[in-house]
Amino acid sequence: MRIALGQVDTTVGDLPGNVDLLTAWASRASEADADVVVFPELAITGYPPEDLVLRPSFVEDNLTALDALAANTAGGASIVVGFVDRTERGIHNAAAVLGNGEVIARYHKIKLPNYGVFDEARTFTPGEAACPIRLGDGEVGLSVCEDAWMPGPPFDEYARRKTPVILNINGSPFHRGKADERVEICRERALETGSWIVYVNAVGGQDELVFDGGSVVVRPDGSLAHHAAMFDEDFLVVDIDGEISSAQERPPWPEDLEQVYLGLVVGLRDYVRKNGFEEVVLGLSGGIDSALVAVLARDALGAGAVRALAMPSPFSSPESLEDAQQMATGLGIRLDVLEIGDVFAADLDALRGLFGGGKAGIAEENLQARIRGNLLMAISNRFGSLVLATGNKSEYAVGYATLYGDMAGGFAPIKDVPKTLVYELARWRNTVGATETPPIPQRVLDKPPSAELRPDQKDTDTLPPYEVLDPIIEAYVEDDRSPEDIIAERGLDPKLVDRVIEMIDRAEYKRRQAAPGIKITPKAFGRDRRLPITNRYRRFRTP
Repeated sequence: MRIALGQVDTTVGDLPGNVDLLTAWASRASEADADVVVFPELAITGYPPEDLVLRPSFVEDNLTALDALAANTAGGASIVVGFVDRTERGIHNAAAVLGNGEVIARYHKIKLPNYGVFDEARTFTPGEAACPIRLGDGEVGLSVCEDAWMPGPPFDEYARRKTPVILNINGSPFHRGKADERVEICRERALETGSWIVYVNAVGGQDELVFDGGSVVVRPDGSLAHHAAMFDEDFLVVDIDGEISSAQERPPWPEDLEQVYLGLVVGLRDYVRKNGFEEVVLGLSGGIDSALVAVLARDALGAGAVRALAMPSPFSSPESLEDAQQMATGLGIRLDVLEIGDVFAADLDALRGLFGGGKAGIAEENLQARIRGNLLMAISNRFGSLVLATGNKSEYAVGYATLYGDMAGGFAPIKDVPKTLVYELARWRNTVGATETPPIPQRVLDKPPSAELRPDQKDTDTLPPYEVLDPIIEAYVEDDRSPEDIIAERGLDPKLVDRVIEMIDRAEYKRRQAAPGIKITPKAFGRDRRLPITNRYRRFRTP
């Protein structure tokens, strides 16, 4: 059997565009003499369609699109594609087999994920039966994504029938280490069933999610036979004959840091392009966070689509402005310098009667950040640019960010990137390419992090060092560890742990108002972690 894996980047809701894309790739499969081409989960609608599936008109239009794809590809290779089906029992996350211009089989996903970013049990009705079908000279079994992540139906039925090949279509989002998890899952199912597992994943960005592709073919003995590219569309043709298979080999997958970086690039690129923006704008402060976001934006969109504002205040160091200018020149992006000292003074003068003559504090610091956010939004309104917020996960976790200031923006590319990982990614990116001058100046990497909102300010005036802070955030947010566990496991000062956790809990109202950002950890703020804002529960140690 010759199977083509169509690892494509579809767009949620673009039914005609998705059909055109799938039609073109199906033609490639026919030209390659494939018996079947396999596309990702819900490729007709784009994944995830979320509450669009609750609209009867959307479901009807997706069924019409499915019929159009069948008609467009009549006479060619058979097609397996994800769509939304409708029966008397409800609506279903489904896979269709298309052949001879019509739908010849339908399979309904049995296991509906209802954790993390997934809430399919809210919208879909689970299927009840496996779907073995003859394609070419052999039998294949159909399954969808979560069906493969645990033993049981439909794989138990395919094992009983000794189905030689099981197709698993996916919309599996990326996080660090996810590709290896998928290979292990496929290995487990292959060993249970004695079948070839053909795992086809989506690729591309959709709001907070990024899909990394990385489709695989796993042998009946559980070993990895073939893999598609990561973070790019790919067309992989595999011949399976008994226990033997062949395919055009692909380069090895990227290593860990490169995977994360590519995920951020793809997620940013698709969010900007799929939402119709031509340009992005960000505040380039000379600090590490905005430096990384600027390089990501240039890599994702090209230099001509990125503009930056340097907005020094009376507390900004000359070196920060020099670093921002050096970066912009090296990246080839536009940089405008807008001094905010006069605006800051005017705002303070307007507030003098209310503020009185007390010592300057957090209000004055945040005022500077909000002036910058206001200027960035003005550029957005004037030129149609999408504002990129430059905050990282560590700052968002503990609320070390200003609402309507540095949190202002339409998208936050590094929102799920801890500060220590920001530095790792920046150092890695500086090693890529043949230029003698790295994109991020060494001084940006070396100087202590600072918001520069008061004289001689350092992040460590308010926060523990990020090397201490980030493991606490990971343990509490991503692993749901208790304060007692964190203290015992890491040998940390109990008062420090309690203080960090209190900061995380109290900052929920800020995070709820933050721009969406790309998920790259197992648990991101937002869709992954849904806590009440009004919440008096505090899980601290008993004194």
